This record gives sequence, structure tokens and C-alpha cells, in this order.
Amino acid sequence: MPRPRLEVADVFRRYGAAYREAHPLTGGQQRLMRAIERCRTAALGGHLERCDTCGHERPAYNSCADRHCPKCQALARAHWLEARRAELLDTAYFHVVFTVPDAIAAIALQNKARVYAILFRATAETLRTIGADPKHLGAELGFLAVLHTWGQTLLHHPHVHCVVPGGGLAPNGARWIPCRPGFFLPVRVLSRLFRGLFLAQLQAAFARGQLHFAGPLEVLQDPVAFAEYLAPLRQVEWVVYAKPPFGGPAQALEYLGRYTHRVAISNNRLLAIEGGQVRFRWKDYRDHDRQKTMTLDADEFIRRFLLHVLPGGFHRIRHYGFLGNRFRVVKLARCRQLLGMPPPLGVPSATRHRDYRDVYAALTGVSLRVCPVCQHGQMVRVARLPRATRAPPGGGSR
Repeated sequence: MPRPRLEVADVFRRYGAAYREAHPLTGGQQRLMRAIERCRTAALGGHLERCDTCGHERPAYNSCADRHCPKCQALARAHWLEARRAELLDTAYFHVVFTVPDAIAAIALQNKARVYAILFRATAETLRTIGADPKHLGAELGFLAVLHTWGQTLLHHPHVHCVVPGGGLAPNGARWIPCRPGFFLPVRVLSRLFRGLFLAQLQAAFARGQLHFAGPLEVLQDPVAFAEYLAPLRQVEWVVYAKPPFGGPAQALEYLGRYTHRVAISNNRLLAIEGGQVRFRWKDYRDHDRQKTMTLDADEFIRRFLLHVLPGGFHRIRHYGFLGNRFRVVKLARCRQLLGMPPPLGVPSATRHRDYRDVYAALTGVSLRVCPVCQHGQMVRVARLPRATRAPPGGGSR
């Protein structure tokens, strides 16, 4: 699989130093920029590989393993998906998205850990409450939630994607209660409960002194101003939407592979980096999903990318209901039994202790061992490459 011609790392290497001098950055943002600049370059060391047939040699440099790095997600995604296979149920799956208004997004940007946590809690409580209501489903749901903080143009747009099996456990655990075919839960009911729960939890965080404001939002430190800021948000509809179901477990796994380990922008969307500007592709959802291009000054591109650095230790993938960590094994076994499914074949092998090339080939179907030149020989490690003192200006291995 060929690597993209341009990378976010190239933007950082060309313009990152000037950006760091001109703008104050958090420790997390600085660490991320350094990690991406050094990822898969001589700066991190690695090993030398040689084809055992034609003698072709190539360096294979180590990755930074940062969760925000566009180059470090494929193997992490493969590991994670392998662990999820045994959790899939033989039922349709639904995709529900919870989004906050721009006024809330502005508060979230200055209070990431606190507001993102509220976003997760309000989302989970909404789904579990409406799912358990006998007027709608009357069952315990199980679902996975993934936080995304970006839109296609890299602006700050926090929202949570939820993947939900189409049904749940009866309160007494005696039967599986399915959703109606093609229908999950009423979106307007979800939206209004979500709005109320979110605003109540945000108000409580403010009352406890857990929210901090700066710049244009500094006025919100005053309780009256904060209440006035929130008042209009109680009257507007918040965007919650359910996409059409994507079928059974195979389609759900494919979907998860696309969404769980995304970063703000993938390298293959970059079109040009020149003259202090970055041009990239984006999809305009408001214009029938048409592909368009956008050009930003490099400083603005970097600023937008760094908006999406998560607080250290913050989990952006979470499980709830009968998929929650505490009771997952027991409740999933009961779900399988009620759905007439056979027991899982076994726990996935400890892939993290195997050679990464074998893991990658097994989980993606792409071999990193076959020689890219002769297409017959095997690439064999012949030497260790120590860390260099400085990453090459042109980037890493190709």
C-alpha cells in the first residue's frame, strides 16, 4: 500500500518551528507536534531491512504511537477491531450521532476534559433512559460511543458517534427485545432529553467552579451572564440524528474500522503544501456530500489541527449498558444465548506480543514482508538503526 505523497508531518516540519515561536502552546500540543515531526524518521531509530532475493535495502523507522498521528492508526485500529469481533451480535446495528451547538463548542474548547466528559455522560444517559422506557423499547441497550471533535474543514465541532445493536435485554434478562425493523428510537425525543441532561450537567459544573473562561468568554464567569448565555440554547433543537441501519455485525465492524481511530485529517486528503499554504480535500455534507478543496495558510492549518488534541489520559472510545466493562462478559453471553448464537470461538490471541508485520498482515491482508522491488523476496532485518540526533528535513522512510 503506497504511502501518501504529502503528510501532516511535512506541514509541521516546514512551518512548525515558526508557529511555535509565534503562538503559545500547551504541553500536549508541543509534544504532539514533535511526535508527528519525528514519526517514522531516523530520529526515532528503527532497523534496516534487506530483500533475501534481490538485495534491495530499506530503513524501517519506528513510529511515535501518538493517537493523534495520521500515520499511527492502522495497526492500533486492527488490534482494537480484533478485540471487538467476539462482542458483535447477530442483529442489525444503528448509528446515532449527538452534536452540541456552536455556543457549547466554544465553552468545550476552553474546558475540554470537563465538557467532553459531560457530552459522553449526557449521550449515554439519554440512550439508556429512552431505551429502557416501555413506551419505546423497554430494554437495556449496549453501545459504543466515539468522540470526534472536528468537522471536514478541521474546525472545532464536538460530537459523539454511537454504534448500537438493534435491541436489548429485557429488565429481567429473560428475553431479547428487538427494535422495529429499520427504526431505532425517536430522534426528537432523544434530542430533547439530551439537551436537558447536558445543560443541567453543565450548569452543575459551573456551580461547582469547574469551568474556566478566557478571552471573549471571560464574561461568563459571572453567574448572570452564564445563565443568559445558556438561555437561548434551551429553546433550540439540538442536532441528534440516526443514520439508516447498516445491517449486521460484519457491516458494523467495517463501520467501526472507519470511525474509531480517525484523526482530524488523514494524510491522503492533503493535495499541496507550498508558498506557506496547505490545500486539502473536504466533503461538503450540506451540498450533497460533494468533494471540494480548501486552501489555508499554514499557520491556520496548524491551529485548526491542534484544536483537536485531547487532554492526557482522556478516553475517546467508551462502552455502555450491557457492553460496559463491569458486566460485559456475562451480559454478552446472555445476549448470544437469547439470539441463538453459538459461543465465541475464543479470546483473540495476544497480538501485541507478535511481530507487528505478522499482526498487520493477519488483520489487514497487506504484507509488509514482501519486497516492494522484486515482489518475490522477503524483507529480512539485518541491522538495528539507532536514534539520530535530528530527523531528516525531508521526512521519514518511503
